[in-house]
Amino acid sequence: MNITTRATRRRRIGRRAAAAAAAALTLLAAACGSGGDQASGPSGEGKDPVRGGTLNIAFWPDNTAFLCIDPFQTYWIEHRSLIRNFADSLTDQNPDTGEIVPWLATKWEISPDGLDYTFHLRDGVTFADGAPLDATAVKTNFDAFQDLVRSSGGTAFGASYIVGLDNTTVVDPSTVRFHFIQPNASFLQATSTTNLALLSPASFRKTPAERCKGDIAGSGLFTLDKYVPEQSVTLSRRAGYHWGSPLSKNTGEAYLDKIQVSYVAEDSVRTGNLVSGQIDVAWPRSPFSVEDRTLITASGAYLKSRPLPGVSYTLWSNVSDGHPLADDAVRQALYRAVDLKTYASAVYGPDYPVVAGHFDSTTPYFSSQAAKLAYDPEAAARILDAAGWKLTPGEQYRSKDGKRLSVQLVLTTHGPGADLFQDQLRKVGIEVQQKIVTAAERTAVVANNQYDLIENYFTRADPGALQFILNEQLANSKAMARALQKPDTAVRVRDLLNSAGQATDENRRKQIYADLQSRLLDEGVGLPLYERVQYVGLRNKVNGFRFTSESFLTLNDVWIQP
Repeated sequence: MNITTRATRRRRIGRRAAAAAAAALTLLAAACGSGGDQASGPSGEGKDPVRGGTLNIAFWPDNTAFLCIDPFQTYWIEHRSLIRNFADSLTDQNPDTGEIVPWLATKWEISPDGLDYTFHLRDGVTFADGAPLDATAVKTNFDAFQDLVRSSGGTAFGASYIVGLDNTTVVDPSTVRFHFIQPNASFLQATSTTNLALLSPASFRKTPAERCKGDIAGSGLFTLDKYVPEQSVTLSRRAGYHWGSPLSKNTGEAYLDKIQVSYVAEDSVRTGNLVSGQIDVAWPRSPFSVEDRTLITASGAYLKSRPLPGVSYTLWSNVSDGHPLADDAVRQALYRAVDLKTYASAVYGPDYPVVAGHFDSTTPYFSSQAAKLAYDPEAAARILDAAGWKLTPGEQYRSKDGKRLSVQLVLTTHGPGADLFQDQLRKVGIEVQQKIVTAAERTAVVANNQYDLIENYFTRADPGALQFILNEQLANSKAMARALQKPDTAVRVRDLLNSAGQATDENRRKQIYADLQSRLLDEGVGLPLYERVQYVGLRNKVNGFRFTSESFLTLNDVWIQP
């Protein structure tokens, strides 16, 4: 995109934002002027669902790194929400308990050594192109997954979900067996995810690039009609669907006729479009601001929110030689120097949850580590003093052996949270220098070890997600995994992750993951900064909304009040 085009686009977005904001403010004034008595919630409570209608959703735009709607190849949350509604999975996961329940598979067995998973498939399931969903179709999917992992050098986004998979065998038309070369206790949960959602065998006669563009057919309650990257997605109700997840009230055909998705970059435009009735669902990438939440509820629309499971938004410390955070004391001081409660409320609002560890609270096996993250700037100062980082009278920052205590924070976007973090560390004598880079530049920064703190997280409703940041053998960035832990720490963390992944006893896994979460803070591995919460704004005529275990959108029960 050239400079002229960018400038034109900015003016166009600016005009849309101004128009949407004006409409929103008008609605807000009307709501307040009438005493604010408009209901904020679904209008169909207690009523029978009504069939028909188009649901209009506005997402944050996909970008050049994620122009893909193929389940195994995409990590983009918005696309995975859509995938959940046109491609089903072998199992589903209860968002309240983390329990794995049958879906396309009616039951399963896991061998005592944890190397074999055998799934028994339900009868009568078909893909949108008419092909049967049988054991051969499942094998075709997983063979293709493995091929893509090999051809991509392990970089395909679904690679982490099938770690250790050796082969897939058709036992009979309705039974399929997966054999692993090493136990992978996270695989059962993986079969509930959108990344392992199943596609028609014909989809795999297409190239990976063609699948990314939407040339695929799933078995879901909607069909994927059209995907235009950076512009729109259209889904339509599939006739005859009757095999929905038991976690949905409606396991048959969708109530809605069609789903129309648009991409809107400006938060103000998206919110304005919702409160003015131009769209039914506003799905932001970052949490709504307090002002937008007020505006939405005052207009009669309503809000839903749920933390995204997996690794919390964490600032990971580079402990390589020569970096200030190689000093264990400095990393421990960070935990006491940052007021996480004030951070959450100041950046996202007074009702925003406070992070309590390296996992968000919706992650199975989450164990709160809030006590180890308690704000205590005096303790931070004592730790730094004892380590030789002294604050000379008249100086703003600490130093040791003539070197200032300064850390470089690398970010891909700048926001008020970074400034608040910088200010809080300044109060205990630590300088934070912010460096904003593009996604492409970030890759080089990581490869060249040119950072002290860097942001990262991972969305998955299983704590095993952490290994793809910290376990060098499996990490998406091996260079980062090496830099974030000292060798002895890396061994301990890897052993705990491997032990948890191989443990077939539920209580044993729970204890290992609790030990891991405690150990990460004891070793000073990264600073959890905030929970990642998925908000959604809905017009009150939208009923039946619920989040999946991954905090994605599921449309089985959604209907529109006329």
